[in-house]
Amino acid sequence: MRRRLLTPALLLLLCGCGPRYSDIPTFSADRRLLQLVVETPAGTNHEQRYNPTTDAFEPRRLAGLAAVVEFLPAPGNLGFIPGTSPPDAAQGQPLPALLLAESQPTGTVLEVLPIALLTLDIDGLLRPVVVTVPARPSQRILPQATDWASLQRTHPAVRPFLDLWFRNCAPQHAHRRLERRKKLPAN
Repeated sequence: MRRRLLTPALLLLLCGCGPRYSDIPTFSADRRLLQLVVETPAGTNHEQRYNPTTDAFEPRRLAGLAAVVEFLPAPGNLGFIPGTSPPDAAQGQPLPALLLAESQPTGTVLEVLPIALLTLDIDGLLRPVVVTVPARPSQRILPQATDWASLQRTHPAVRPFLDLWFRNCAPQHAHRRLERRKKLPAN
Protein backbone atom coordinates (compact mmCIF):
# COMPACT_ATOMS: atom_id res chain seq x y z
CA MET A 1 0.00 0.00 0.00
CA ARG A 2 2.80 2.39 0.78
CA ARG A 3 4.37 1.87 -2.62
CA ARG A 4 1.15 2.79 -4.40
CA LEU A 5 0.92 6.06 -2.52
CA LEU A 6 4.58 6.87 -2.98
CA THR A 7 4.65 6.41 -6.75
CA PRO A 8 1.75 8.80 -7.56
CA ALA A 9 3.11 11.34 -5.08
CA LEU A 10 6.55 11.17 -6.70
CA LEU A 11 5.01 11.57 -10.15
CA LEU A 12 3.03 14.57 -8.95
CA LEU A 13 6.19 16.17 -7.59
CA LEU A 14 8.07 15.56 -10.84
CA CYS A 15 5.24 16.93 -12.97
CA GLY A 16 4.92 19.96 -10.71
CA CYS A 17 8.53 20.98 -11.26
CA GLY A 18 8.80 24.34 -12.99
CA PRO A 19 10.96 25.21 -15.96
CA ARG A 20 14.71 25.13 -15.86
CA TYR A 21 15.20 28.87 -16.12
CA SER A 22 18.55 28.63 -17.89
CA ASP A 23 16.79 26.75 -20.72
CA ILE A 24 14.01 29.28 -21.30
CA PRO A 25 14.37 30.93 -24.72
CA THR A 26 14.94 34.66 -25.09
CA PHE A 27 11.72 35.06 -27.10
CA SER A 28 8.37 33.37 -26.47
CA ALA A 29 7.49 30.61 -28.91
CA ASP A 30 3.95 31.67 -29.72
CA ARG A 31 4.17 35.48 -29.98
CA ARG A 32 7.95 35.93 -30.44
CA LEU A 33 8.11 38.52 -27.65
CA LEU A 34 11.06 39.13 -25.35
CA GLN A 35 10.83 37.20 -22.07
CA LEU A 36 11.94 38.16 -18.58
CA VAL A 37 12.49 35.98 -15.49
CA VAL A 38 11.80 37.74 -12.17
CA GLU A 39 14.47 37.25 -9.49
CA THR A 40 13.68 40.02 -6.99
CA PRO A 41 10.05 41.15 -6.75
CA ALA A 42 9.20 44.86 -6.75
CA GLY A 43 8.85 46.31 -3.29
CA THR A 44 11.44 44.21 -1.48
CA ASN A 45 14.92 44.93 -0.18
CA HIS A 46 16.00 41.27 -0.23
CA GLU A 47 17.80 40.53 -3.48
CA GLN A 48 17.49 37.10 -5.06
CA ARG A 49 19.73 35.68 -7.80
CA TYR A 50 19.15 32.69 -10.04
CA ASN A 51 21.80 29.99 -9.68
CA PRO A 52 21.89 27.92 -12.91
CA THR A 53 23.93 25.17 -11.20
CA THR A 54 21.21 24.43 -8.65
CA ASP A 55 18.32 25.80 -10.76
CA ALA A 56 17.22 27.74 -7.67
CA PHE A 57 16.76 31.34 -6.62
CA GLU A 58 19.06 32.22 -3.75
CA PRO A 59 19.71 35.36 -1.71
CA ARG A 60 22.56 37.49 -3.05
CA ARG A 61 25.40 37.24 -0.55
CA LEU A 62 27.95 39.75 0.72
CA ALA A 63 30.62 38.48 3.11
CA GLY A 64 28.59 35.29 3.59
CA LEU A 65 25.40 37.09 4.66
CA ALA A 66 22.21 37.63 2.71
CA ALA A 67 22.48 41.05 1.06
CA VAL A 68 19.83 43.63 1.88
CA VAL A 69 19.40 46.85 -0.10
CA GLU A 70 19.87 49.60 2.48
CA PHE A 71 17.67 52.05 0.67
CA LEU A 72 14.12 52.10 -0.65
CA PRO A 73 12.73 48.75 -1.89
CA ALA A 74 13.16 47.77 -5.53
CA PRO A 75 11.15 50.17 -7.77
CA GLY A 76 10.28 47.33 -10.13
CA ASN A 77 10.85 43.62 -10.53
CA LEU A 78 14.54 42.86 -11.02
CA GLY A 79 15.40 39.88 -13.15
CA PHE A 80 17.08 38.77 -16.35
CA ILE A 81 16.49 38.11 -20.03
CA PRO A 82 16.99 34.35 -20.49
CA GLY A 83 19.40 33.12 -23.14
CA THR A 84 21.44 36.33 -23.16
CA SER A 85 24.61 37.66 -21.62
CA PRO A 86 26.43 40.99 -21.82
CA PRO A 87 29.65 40.85 -23.87
CA ASP A 88 31.99 41.09 -20.85
CA ALA A 89 29.88 39.01 -18.41
CA ALA A 90 31.02 35.78 -16.87
CA GLN A 91 29.68 32.64 -18.54
CA GLY A 92 26.09 32.00 -17.47
CA GLN A 93 25.30 35.57 -16.38
CA PRO A 94 22.26 36.68 -18.36
CA LEU A 95 21.45 40.29 -19.23
CA PRO A 96 19.86 41.99 -16.19
CA ALA A 97 16.48 43.65 -16.54
CA LEU A 98 14.05 45.85 -14.63
CA LEU A 99 10.31 45.29 -15.13
CA LEU A 100 8.13 48.32 -14.34
CA ALA A 101 5.04 46.48 -13.12
CA GLU A 102 3.28 45.34 -9.97
CA SER A 103 5.24 42.92 -7.81
CA GLN A 104 5.63 39.49 -9.39
CA PRO A 105 6.75 36.36 -7.51
CA THR A 106 10.32 35.15 -7.90
CA GLY A 107 10.50 32.75 -10.85
CA THR A 108 7.69 34.38 -12.84
CA VAL A 109 8.33 34.40 -16.60
CA LEU A 110 6.65 37.25 -18.50
CA GLU A 111 6.55 38.54 -22.06
CA VAL A 112 7.85 42.11 -22.00
CA LEU A 113 8.49 45.13 -24.20
CA PRO A 114 11.97 46.65 -23.87
CA ILE A 115 11.70 50.44 -23.53
CA ALA A 116 15.24 51.50 -22.60
CA LEU A 117 18.75 50.28 -22.05
CA LEU A 118 20.45 51.75 -19.01
CA THR A 119 24.17 51.50 -18.51
CA LEU A 120 25.36 51.42 -14.92
CA ASP A 121 28.91 52.32 -13.99
CA ILE A 122 29.74 49.92 -11.15
CA ASP A 123 33.27 50.41 -9.88
CA GLY A 124 34.41 51.43 -13.36
CA LEU A 125 32.69 48.52 -15.16
CA LEU A 126 29.80 49.40 -17.44
CA ARG A 127 26.83 47.09 -16.90
CA PRO A 128 23.69 47.20 -19.07
CA VAL A 129 20.17 46.87 -17.62
CA VAL A 130 17.17 46.46 -19.93
CA VAL A 131 14.15 48.46 -18.72
CA THR A 132 10.89 46.77 -19.68
CA VAL A 133 7.11 46.92 -19.29
CA PRO A 134 4.72 43.95 -19.57
CA ALA A 135 3.68 43.08 -23.12
CA ARG A 136 0.10 42.49 -21.97
CA PRO A 137 -1.67 45.84 -21.57
CA SER A 138 -3.73 44.49 -18.64
CA GLN A 139 -0.50 43.98 -16.63
CA ARG A 140 0.87 47.49 -17.15
CA ILE A 141 0.89 50.02 -14.32
CA LEU A 142 2.02 52.73 -16.77
CA PRO A 143 -0.44 52.02 -19.62
CA GLN A 144 0.78 54.68 -22.07
CA ALA A 145 4.46 53.77 -21.61
CA THR A 146 5.38 51.46 -24.47
CA ASP A 147 8.72 53.10 -25.30
CA TRP A 148 11.16 55.53 -23.66
CA ALA A 149 9.66 58.64 -25.29
CA SER A 150 6.12 57.83 -24.12
CA LEU A 151 7.40 57.00 -20.62
CA GLN A 152 9.23 60.35 -20.44
CA ARG A 153 6.18 62.21 -21.76
CA THR A 154 3.58 60.59 -19.45
CA HIS A 155 5.74 59.96 -16.34
CA PRO A 156 8.75 62.31 -16.36
CA ALA A 157 9.59 61.50 -12.71
CA VAL A 158 10.47 57.87 -13.50
CA ARG A 159 13.90 58.67 -14.95
CA PRO A 160 15.19 60.69 -11.95
CA PHE A 161 13.65 58.15 -9.56
CA LEU A 162 15.45 55.23 -11.24
CA ASP A 163 18.64 57.28 -11.26
CA LEU A 164 18.29 57.95 -7.52
CA TRP A 165 17.49 54.32 -6.74
CA PHE A 166 20.39 52.84 -8.70
CA ARG A 167 22.80 55.39 -7.17
CA ASN A 168 21.73 54.46 -3.64
CA CYS A 169 20.83 50.76 -3.76
CA ALA A 170 24.47 49.72 -3.20
CA PRO A 171 26.40 52.64 -1.71
CA GLN A 172 29.53 50.52 -1.41
CA HIS A 173 29.78 50.74 -5.22
CA ALA A 174 29.96 53.91 -7.27
CA HIS A 175 26.78 53.74 -9.38
CA ARG A 176 26.08 56.21 -12.09
CA ARG A 177 23.21 55.71 -14.47
CA LEU A 178 23.90 56.58 -18.05
CA GLU A 179 21.08 56.65 -20.55
CA ARG A 180 21.32 55.07 -23.95
CA ARG A 181 18.38 55.65 -26.22
CA LYS A 182 19.52 53.02 -28.63
CA LYS A 183 16.58 51.19 -30.14
CA LEU A 184 16.50 47.53 -29.15
CA PRO A 185 15.89 44.89 -31.84
CA ALA A 186 12.31 43.61 -32.03
CA ASN A 187 13.37 40.01 -32.74
